[in-house]
Amino acid sequence: MTFRLMLLLSACTGILSSVGVADEIRDGRMNVTSNLRAGVAKVDITPDVTKGLPIVGHRRTVFVIRDPLRAGVLVLDDGETKAAIVSLDTIGAWDEMVQLARLRIEKLTSIPAENIMVTASHNHSGPGFDANSDWGKLLIDKLGIAAEKATETMKPVTVGYGEDRIGFGINRRKVIDGRAVVRLNPDGPNDQRVKVLRFDDGNSLTPLAVIMHAVCHPCFFTWGDKGSPPYPNGYPKLSADFPGEAQSFVEMCYGNKTSAMFLQGCAGDIRPNLPGYPYRCADEADIQWAGRDLGSAVVRSLAREVTRERLADRGSYYAIRVASTKVSLPGKTGRIEAELQAMKIGPYLLLTMPGEPMVEYGFKLENAIEDRAIPIIVGYANGNIGYIATEAAYEVGGYEPNTSKLLPEAETMILDELSRLADRVIGDVFESFSKHPKDVKRRQELEKNNSKGVR
Repeated sequence: MTFRLMLLLSACTGILSSVGVADEIRDGRMNVTSNLRAGVAKVDITPDVTKGLPIVGHRRTVFVIRDPLRAGVLVLDDGETKAAIVSLDTIGAWDEMVQLARLRIEKLTSIPAENIMVTASHNHSGPGFDANSDWGKLLIDKLGIAAEKATETMKPVTVGYGEDRIGFGINRRKVIDGRAVVRLNPDGPNDQRVKVLRFDDGNSLTPLAVIMHAVCHPCFFTWGDKGSPPYPNGYPKLSADFPGEAQSFVEMCYGNKTSAMFLQGCAGDIRPNLPGYPYRCADEADIQWAGRDLGSAVVRSLAREVTRERLADRGSYYAIRVASTKVSLPGKTGRIEAELQAMKIGPYLLLTMPGEPMVEYGFKLENAIEDRAIPIIVGYANGNIGYIATEAAYEVGGYEPNTSKLLPEAETMILDELSRLADRVIGDVFESFSKHPKDVKRRQELEKNNSKGVR
């Protein structure tokens, strides 16, 4: 080999090496040019004393901990508006808890209370809330600590969105001879989609925060049925059920360097597919199936959303808009106050209901707004009024409408109010331009409510 050829090969090797090093440095990072800043923190909210602890939902007593209960707080700031999302491994977002959490977070972070969304996974293997109990006080304290930590660590982010599917949920209503009964019904309406938001600071392929949204009762660990092993008297351990298992799975896949949060959808009539009489309590194999099914769907979506093609579709401007209202709904024993909320983060629209909406609510709301925003319909948020059954469900009865506190006509009011909230935060329609008598009357009622301090 001639000396000149050796020099040429050496030069080429050096160029290739330098390119490789440069590519390696760039690989896994992304440019973040965005007005949106985000921070996240998670805290353990497991009660200090669990031996003999009463469990709400399917009532029973637990003695040990299978896995911890946790809460997550995601704080957001678009430069003009601040907002926060709180997720809890609890059965409900109780009215008093929501009020106390909002006041504490507002005091510590200056995020307006009305811009804070407090959600529950609807976990059936945790305690109830009492503001005067040791656990109740501890819970509010820890939410404040998490909100402060999240605020202190805020960074510019962009947001990716993806969908996947799960397979463990099933409808639990079956109409036989004109009446609805509790029975696993694979032909009933169901929503097996998983919706995923990932918030990226651009430093690596590990997201800063993850929000997963799915539709299914977290009641794997509940009552069994006589003759249906393995736990005919109910699972004897405290647990965060499948949402906790899925969050831990996602965080594990990223070396526990991300924070995953769970939002429950319209799961009023959707439960785990565990056959029995009419169904059984889960065991370890079941919870691993569900947790890893959901977790894998989330991880697949997260990985897909940082490919070059998907990153190219991301925006650089994410406006935060939040609106809420208190509605007086017709109840079986009187009026029932309910808070409805809309939170828009760029193109992503979260709409909330304070109870257990049946799965059709999600489909109806999505159909109404999906051409204007990317909808994520959230139940079990900002209060707890129990089951929110569809008007059609009352015609055949069954567990959900029979135990609901609401009358059938509440459905139309809820859907109408959420549509109006969507209009306010999307901002592409203006009711005030309309001279239609119904719109004029609605504006007058809204102005009257606003003058009374109703938001």
